[in-house]
Amino acid sequence: MIDLRARPFNLNDEQVRWVEDTLSSMTIREKVGQVFCPMGYASDDSSLHHTVAELGVGGMMYRPGAAAEIQSTHRRIQEMAKIPLLLAANTECGGNGLAFEGVSFGAPMAVAATGDPEYAYRMGKVACSEGAAMGLNWSFAPIVDIDMEFHNPITNTRTFGSDVERVIACGSRYMDAADEENVAVSIKHFPGDGVDERDQHILTSVNSLTADRWMETYGKVYKTLIDKGAKTVMVGHIAQPAWAKKLDPDATRREALLPATLSPIILQGLLRGELGFNGLISTDATPMVGFTSAMPRHIAVPAAIEAGCDMILFNKNLDEDYQYLLEGVETGLVSEKHLDEAVTRILATKASLGLPEKKAAGTIVPGPEALSIVGCEEHKRWAAECADKSVTLVRDTQNLLPVSPKRYKRVYLNVIQKSTDPLDPLVQQWRELFEKEGFEVTVRDRRTTIEPADFSNPNPSPEKQAMLYEMYRSVEEMKRSYDLYVYVCNMQNASNNTTLRLNWNVTFGLGDDAPWLTSEIPVLMISTACPYHLFDAPMVETYINAYANTPVIAHAVMDKLMGRSEFKGQSPIDPLCGKDYI
Repeated sequence: MIDLRARPFNLNDEQVRWVEDTLSSMTIREKVGQVFCPMGYASDDSSLHHTVAELGVGGMMYRPGAAAEIQSTHRRIQEMAKIPLLLAANTECGGNGLAFEGVSFGAPMAVAATGDPEYAYRMGKVACSEGAAMGLNWSFAPIVDIDMEFHNPITNTRTFGSDVERVIACGSRYMDAADEENVAVSIKHFPGDGVDERDQHILTSVNSLTADRWMETYGKVYKTLIDKGAKTVMVGHIAQPAWAKKLDPDATRREALLPATLSPIILQGLLRGELGFNGLISTDATPMVGFTSAMPRHIAVPAAIEAGCDMILFNKNLDEDYQYLLEGVETGLVSEKHLDEAVTRILATKASLGLPEKKAAGTIVPGPEALSIVGCEEHKRWAAECADKSVTLVRDTQNLLPVSPKRYKRVYLNVIQKSTDPLDPLVQQWRELFEKEGFEVTVRDRRTTIEPADFSNPNPSPEKQAMLYEMYRSVEEMKRSYDLYVYVCNMQNASNNTTLRLNWNVTFGLGDDAPWLTSEIPVLMISTACPYHLFDAPMVETYINAYANTPVIAHAVMDKLMGRSEFKGQSPIDPLCGKDYI
């Protein structure tokens, strides 16, 4: 049963009446529309009218754009809508999740590294106040996954780390800020990412913890935040077989390994039953392979609602998914009872945010003057403070720090990232930072590869000639040329990766840009993303985790390298990856 007066809705009599009257007045087609939250791509009136007025979707999410344009689009959406919409964004790190001009705190792991949950509150305040200025009322955050498996390519710095209590403290403080801004949170990704080393974007991943261990970790996180009043939970395409078998010992292997988005056992038995969640359940993005590969889409879309989801996030094709669900109702794949329950929770979430009253008053999206908070100086100052307190010195066993151009004048800079262009903006940012301090910087060009035929080619290209020279020049010449080798590793976690590892440009085992010379000259490695690179570079004796590559964090790193500021960060994960040989 749905208790509209209980947590997290806490509706009064008038709001309950609005939910009940609105539901009773809706046609089946209108109810079907309400359960969809598509990605917003277009901003023209014709496309918006079809999505919002004709299909009657219940929510929308736009990727970051210019703040004024996002606000204008949101205003037109709400004006077109018969029922006000939940307007969402991935505001995981700050206002930059919705606006180009928004402030970023870098990454949740950077916040956790400060050791002070107050910075999670500030991250939430920046994210939700800047978002609300553009009409946001639903934040797809905080991420409360636990980074247990260091090989996982998607959780990583998107999490508050591997410590359960720290995840709870940071997630709770983000929620406090969201509540102050009247923005609904979506704690994610239930039943919990970070155990499997694989990404749910490209398969159904598995949270393989035992039922008891899950309850001590992920269960504790979700139960705490649910009891605190989290309005929505985003469910991942992640199986939890131990709980599926515990709740239904007769469950088949296939049933136990269904993604949670399609598992009535996990949604109704675990999330609603064991954890007592009364609020709105949203799927994660349904174009992910973790969802699409589980069953045919014409079955999966209605099956998600029948299993216990209330809202379907994103589509392969919105019109097609709408038709699949409508046909699912007509054929009995999803009962009208479950459809009504889903729509009731969607309406109740909107009522809990006061959206009907705001729509009636014309205040559901603020005026242009509200945009002054987006990218404001106070938020930038908070981000700089967070950067200063988060940068973490993992080790300096060679007593390299602080560095100075008097001692290490000639720097060889190698930026490891997907781009191999030496003129890439990130490469130039770090080159300029070192040069500003008085260092002479040589940037490694990683564009050129050497093939077997190049070794016998009498007329190689200038680029290949330079690389061949570098590969074969003597160790002593290398030592005479450079005083310090600096790696900046920007291997960022992102969807649809199978791994997140350092990828050296190596030819025939000759070393190239792998750290072969750590016994010859001092080597410094700075990670601006993944915090686990010592797994691939254990020979590096001076290693720093910065967790994100924002300019404010880069400046904080330089201040600490030069000795102007002490290292204050506390690692939220084990940077040695549980290995005693790193």
